[in-house]
Amino acid sequence: MTQPTDIQGEHLAAALSLAASDVPVLPLRAGKLPFGNCPACADNACGGRRNMKTPGPCACPAPCHGWAAATTDPAVIESPSWMRAWREAAAVAYHPGGAGLTVVDLDSAEAIGWARASLPATRTVPTTRGEHWLYQGAMQSANAIRPGVDIKSTMAYARWLGPGTGTLTALSDVIRALAVKKPTAVRTTAVTVPAMAGRGACPHRTPTYLERGIAMAEQRITAAREAVHATVYRTFLAVLSTHGRCGCLTEAHAARLFTAAQARGESSRHCTEAWTNARTQLGL
Repeated sequence: MTQPTDIQGEHLAAALSLAASDVPVLPLRAGKLPFGNCPACADNACGGRRNMKTPGPCACPAPCHGWAAATTDPAVIESPSWMRAWREAAAVAYHPGGAGLTVVDLDSAEAIGWARASLPATRTVPTTRGEHWLYQGAMQSANAIRPGVDIKSTMAYARWLGPGTGTLTALSDVIRALAVKKPTAVRTTAVTVPAMAGRGACPHRTPTYLERGIAMAEQRITAAREAVHATVYRTFLAVLSTHGRCGCLTEAHAARLFTAAQARGESSRHCTEAWTNARTQLGL
């Protein structure tokens, strides 16, 4: 293997050290951009779109871009193609979500001030323009949750700028809620069941009965600590099986369930899919 230059050696040593601690790493070009880590994608010829759920001309046999390329395998990190990348690399990056971490990226003094007043204290890492606040636990990433604040965890990468200082704090619902967007209106068209003679109005329309059911569903989703997606689906299924055929559900009820699910890390798309699948399962 060709002897690395000093700066290449520093990046390579840092990458191998991180990988040994189960932190997936990748090289970054100048401008915080990932390399195309295969010959067909040299100089980002395919636009960095391979295996990122976006169509592109790249036909690589394996993930080679951005967070999807991050690895803990030293054989990959020291492979010929990656050694070429390290020679040109401007920095080492890592996949926070792959390491079970979440980074709150604060890009200004105002953002840091907001974090100090609003977020749990945790380990901090100085950056060029601000600070990275690190939390133990992974969640969905989100950009521009407020001016100068991004969240980097799953399906994202962050520059490695050192271990930081302070005690690493567990990811809390306060942080998860930052990535929750207001759910889009959900169509909850239900089949109206005419009241049978002598039975009066549908009992599901009783405000107390319906409110208790929705509140219990919210609590079930909020309490989920694992298998969140499955819990959300089962909860949607239970609500729709009880209230979905009499017309008592409204968009406001669905929005409450979506908000609870998104607070546990579910995306709006996953909520919509779970709701649609539950309706299909019940024949609604």
